[in-house]
Amino acid sequence: MTKPSSSASNPSHIATRFTLTGKVQGVGFRPFVYRLAKQLGIRGWVQNLKGRVLVHAEASAGQLEAFARSLIEQAPTIAQPEISHQEAHELESMTEFVIRDSDQYAEADIHIPPDFFTCPDCLREMDDPQDRRYGYPFINCTQCGPRYTLIRTLPYDRPNTSMADFPLCPDCMAEYEDPMNRRFHAEPVACPVCGPTLSYVAADQSVEGNESAMEAAVEALRIGRILAIKGVGGYHLVCDARNDEAVQRLRLRKQRPDKPLAVLVPARGEDELDAVRAIANITPAEAECLRAPSRPIVLVTRRDDANLAAGIAPGLNQIGVFLPYSPLHHRLLQLFDGPLVATSANISGEPVLTDNQDVDRRLAQVTDGTLHHNREIVRPADDSVFRVIAGNPRPLRLGRGFAPVEHTLPFRLKHPLLAVGGQMKNTVALAWEDRIVISPHIGDLDSPRSLTVFENTINDLQELYQVKYNAIVADAHPAYAAHRWANKTGAPVIPVYHHLAHASALGLEYPADEPWLVFTWDGVGYGTDGHLWGGEALYGSPGNWQRVASFRPFSIPGGDRAGREPWRSAAALCWEAGLPYSAPADQELMQAAWENRINCPTTTAVGRLFDAAAALTGLVDKARFEGQGPMMLETRATVACDAESLPLQENKQGLVVADWAPLLPMLSDASIPLEDRASRFHATMAATLVQQAKAVRESKGAFRIGLSGGVFQNKRLSEQVFELCARVGLEVYMPAVIPCNDGGLCAGQIIEAAAQNNDMKH
Repeated sequence: MTKPSSSASNPSHIATRFTLTGKVQGVGFRPFVYRLAKQLGIRGWVQNLKGRVLVHAEASAGQLEAFARSLIEQAPTIAQPEISHQEAHELESMTEFVIRDSDQYAEADIHIPPDFFTCPDCLREMDDPQDRRYGYPFINCTQCGPRYTLIRTLPYDRPNTSMADFPLCPDCMAEYEDPMNRRFHAEPVACPVCGPTLSYVAADQSVEGNESAMEAAVEALRIGRILAIKGVGGYHLVCDARNDEAVQRLRLRKQRPDKPLAVLVPARGEDELDAVRAIANITPAEAECLRAPSRPIVLVTRRDDANLAAGIAPGLNQIGVFLPYSPLHHRLLQLFDGPLVATSANISGEPVLTDNQDVDRRLAQVTDGTLHHNREIVRPADDSVFRVIAGNPRPLRLGRGFAPVEHTLPFRLKHPLLAVGGQMKNTVALAWEDRIVISPHIGDLDSPRSLTVFENTINDLQELYQVKYNAIVADAHPAYAAHRWANKTGAPVIPVYHHLAHASALGLEYPADEPWLVFTWDGVGYGTDGHLWGGEALYGSPGNWQRVASFRPFSIPGGDRAGREPWRSAAALCWEAGLPYSAPADQELMQAAWENRINCPTTTAVGRLFDAAAALTGLVDKARFEGQGPMMLETRATVACDAESLPLQENKQGLVVADWAPLLPMLSDASIPLEDRASRFHATMAATLVQQAKAVRESKGAFRIGLSGGVFQNKRLSEQVFELCARVGLEVYMPAVIPCNDGGLCAGQIIEAAAQNNDMKH
């Protein structure tokens, strides 16, 4: 550090340079620094670099000390600053404090802000008839509004966003250029005179203008029509959530007969949740999650007397609800005055649609009208989905308001890596140095559009963060689309087995020196022995996993079809155990194929055990959406009961294997109430996990328990595991930053690949 210099005019003044990293762009950080400097009598300047902020400050030592403290302690709520470097500097004899233009050529250290919910100040203005932005559905300031979905490149300046197409009017320009105004360099700033506008289009009318288009859309919703409405990160399909006929028409047109629909609920009352409480029973943790800055969809328990269409979530007691996060949503709900179905506007499994022409073309048979706006969505971001499990919100889907997820790695990489995730619920991750960035939810990679968005996201992350990968990490399954794509790039490909990635994902959030015992329970994934795993317990640490426990394997007729036809899993278990089972069709042919192991892959998947239980209890033979059987089984598991005792046996490979066979008579016994059977199944699975953990502890000693894999989205199962483990002194950890399902695979792939290949700087 250089020796501080003092000013001849003021000998007590010295100069200090601060470099701040973290989330300091797109969050109003420069005007905050400006106002703080003015308040404390600091002279100097502040400047945006590429992802960092540089501050030159001249004052007394005491003033600079207070300034440094306040830069962190008083930072805007949505900022996350860190002083990465601080050094004495030569005085520049500044006479005031100024904001300098951004440095376009600085070395990149980029942090992309997510899209922020509308702040209270903007809502007050929007509701004020005397304000010039009264009712304006695109109001924003430095503390709120879109970011990730409108940034084209960095630094984050208006010409580098989709707002470049909207020149500022004199009034907005005056706010934009005033350092004391909360809209100073709010890049999306706009008003009805100069900003984006709405248009409503239907077969019988076309309406231009914000208020007129909004009123036309609301009137259409009131008479039961289905609309596509453009939001922040994509379009929603919207209809009246209280109108049974409208909900059923939406399901019929979208060919989505049973999959739950999310409900957008007005923000009312002092804590914004009065309208939510009218339709759902929510816990304090769920309330906090609903009000979080990311404004996610949160799974909550539907009230029996909720004034909602029966078709919102058939057969389930949980519904996904969320609060309005954009001014457009606030205004829409204010005028409509009731809850709305707001589900992603897409073709099933694909990424959400963002383009006006695509929506008009691809959803013409689904919608009765469309509420467009003319601000481009640069990249899609579907709504995030959370569920509170064991007292903490757990992400089920990363998206708008939350992603891109930026996290610090517990090591430093020697070379940048790209991880391309799995086949279902795909997300991708870019990692370099000690940083990892996880994309928003992309979707299932089984359609051309999904693959296009997948490739665009990979290119986009590299361009935004100005990092080029050296190698690609992919799921070891050779048939996965992401695996095939990786092989075509010509880059080095590091294969990582599915469940090893699930296990290693915990190392991102919970770095530990002691070993783990991670239960990786899911549908199916490619195992190291060439079979389909899904009920494994892995002992060790990233790069050094040992399979120590599993379930009795069984062969499923029809292979992949079992995911949508739970009866196949039920048949597999019964035939394996020597019990009769009547297949819905082609009984003799099906059983003969099973006996000869024709298209009958062997698996240990707990997800398929849940499917089988749903079929054996009579709930679901053929699923209309992924996970329908297990979700309905969880809904019916409502009573306290004892667990069945499943035999544990150590096999030739040293695995502690649990045998599911004793569950079959109970699950098939119609004389036992369905609620009892569903509850006993959950209790048995939780108890079996703990019994396996205790058996492994006898040979391995102490460890942490991890839960990772899609099965642990099941709240009842996971909470029973937490409770039972606490009773026997076992610590349990579960992801809280990334999904435990396949949406978190890319993070685990980075951790596992780095450990396996010693691609870490120590």
